[in-house]
Amino acid sequence: MLKRFSRRDFLKVAGVAAVAPYFVPSSALGADGAVAPSERITMGCIGLNGMGTSDMRSFLANADVHVVAVCDVDRVHLERAKALVENHYAAQRAAGTYTGCDAYGDFREVLDRDDIDAVMIGTPDHWHVLISMAAAKAGKDIYCEKPISKTIAEGRALCDTIWRYGRVFQIGTQLRSLPKVRYACELVRNGRIGKLERIRTFLPAAPSIEPQVAMPVPENLDYEMWLGPSPWAPYTEKRCHRTFRYISDYAGGTMTDLGAHDNDIAQWGNGTQRTGPVEVEGEGVFPREGLYDVATTFKLRYRYANGVELICSTDPNPQGTGVRFEGTDGWVYTRSDIDAEPKSLLGSVIGPDEIHLYDSKNHQRNFLDCVKSRAETITPAEVGHRSATICHIGNIAMRLGRKLRWNPARELFVDDAEANGMLSRAMRAPWGIEI
Repeated sequence: MLKRFSRRDFLKVAGVAAVAPYFVPSSALGADGAVAPSERITMGCIGLNGMGTSDMRSFLANADVHVVAVCDVDRVHLERAKALVENHYAAQRAAGTYTGCDAYGDFREVLDRDDIDAVMIGTPDHWHVLISMAAAKAGKDIYCEKPISKTIAEGRALCDTIWRYGRVFQIGTQLRSLPKVRYACELVRNGRIGKLERIRTFLPAAPSIEPQVAMPVPENLDYEMWLGPSPWAPYTEKRCHRTFRYISDYAGGTMTDLGAHDNDIAQWGNGTQRTGPVEVEGEGVFPREGLYDVATTFKLRYRYANGVELICSTDPNPQGTGVRFEGTDGWVYTRSDIDAEPKSLLGSVIGPDEIHLYDSKNHQRNFLDCVKSRAETITPAEVGHRSATICHIGNIAMRLGRKLRWNPARELFVDDAEANGMLSRAMRAPWGIEI
């Protein structure tokens, strides 16, 4: 359970003077003071390339957020993010200047700060769990990009840590905060397509690449810190930053990248977001050589205890990537948009006594509101973990090339020691997981 002790309650009990270090004065941004210091959330942003920068921009757009620290192992990303934050706040000040954002190369320095309430984590996947767990132990609330983990064992450890320390957690599966996606899932959950029989998730293929030569590490990159808990490997440009997701030491390919989005929506529409399938089988095509080693194309078939089949594949789909729910009386497709057959489904009204799913119109705003209320976010750790698990067990089934039975309650494969041996990965010293 989350701690039901609001920031305002803390002020009443402890007194303003006692908590002053946790909040910046209302004049800090040069604004008109419309957001009281006690209502402002101070944030540190960790991992600032790609989605990390996008998420930070989204948080900066909220007047009750004050980004006071940025962190990245690449000095180019770090300096760019610091300038972005300071230019944003400078534009709000009469003097037109602002220099109040600190920059760090080590996330632990951010977590050591008592004046930071929450962190945004936009690092590569292999760092998500370690930083999130450390943040929870440091008393920070956490917004973390998807997928939640590199392995199932890591994901479970993070869920347990979030629960133990009573932190607010949001995984960055932003599709849940799109009204059309929520409406599509409500149509399914309320029986508009009849009995749900099958769900199809369509993902893009992954690229392959020829073998890469070792290169000198750029001066702006702390490569040892970038590798972190993953095995040591020689630096080459295509190993880091955006293309890390095609190397299994750091991620799980498009299966865990975009699959963490679309399989999450499949779970939502199926009403199984806190459990999972009971069986998986499928095949994938893997590169025979080169730096990238995840499946380029694949087709996986899952079965749930309720009889619903989930097919996750890189098969071509005229509607593009996304999710299609198929029932006895029709189908509904969604991602950023929505389509259905029969078309009359799109005008169906969800009545007041029917199932209404969690309504979030902005993913980052939902997180901020929950930081203040201590309510559960639209995609808490347990939900993000269960959606990532679908991707992970699919990757394991492809690697082993056989049908696997999965026990979602125990989070173990049934009578398969080899498959269970792939639920976790060793971490390079000195990194490790302790709840």
